[in-house]
Amino acid sequence: MMNQDLQAKLVDPKAAAQTLLQGGVGIIPTDTLYGLAARAADPAAVSRLYALKNRDHKPGTIIAATTDQLIELGVDSAHITRIQAVWPGPVSVETPLDESLAYLHQDTGRQGFRVVDNEELRELLLQTGPLLTSSANQPGEPVATTIDQAWGYFVGSVDFYVDGGNLADRLPSTLIAVMPGGAVQVIREGAVRAADLTPLQ
Repeated sequence: MMNQDLQAKLVDPKAAAQTLLQGGVGIIPTDTLYGLAARAADPAAVSRLYALKNRDHKPGTIIAATTDQLIELGVDSAHITRIQAVWPGPVSVETPLDESLAYLHQDTGRQGFRVVDNEELRELLLQTGPLLTSSANQPGEPVATTIDQAWGYFVGSVDFYVDGGNLADRLPSTLIAVMPGGAVQVIREGAVRAADLTPLQ
């Protein structure tokens, strides 16, 4: 039986979108695993997300419905043009990010981005704009694959939970970085094999 306190925090994606637009932070099923999420354009919500994850100088990943959303957020369109061939899909690309968005990249100068291909998540993102996400766990702990596991990590410290079922059969996104000079480095192989990656321009 589901925890009653968790039940009280469960919402549908429409209610989650409204809470995110009001500056909330919550747990959602992403196109890969469960993630902590906040609107990327909301510095206060982003700061709260990083505090909940005890993260410092280790930025999360920004997910979007379209490349246009990323450009509107402030990502250099030249970077987007170069890397967009790998999207939509579970490939996160780490690129340089302007200092005006230092609150997002935690003064590292770089950030991971992904345009998703999950339709339900895409609909949420079309309502909220890009979301900063970080895996639903605490440092050194396994990533949550069920909503109950996510509750165990964050309990009532987040505003809402969206139950997407058991995600144990999903893999994290493949993470690549575009290095100075244009070389591509695979940081983490996940849902997409490195050998199957679409070549970048």
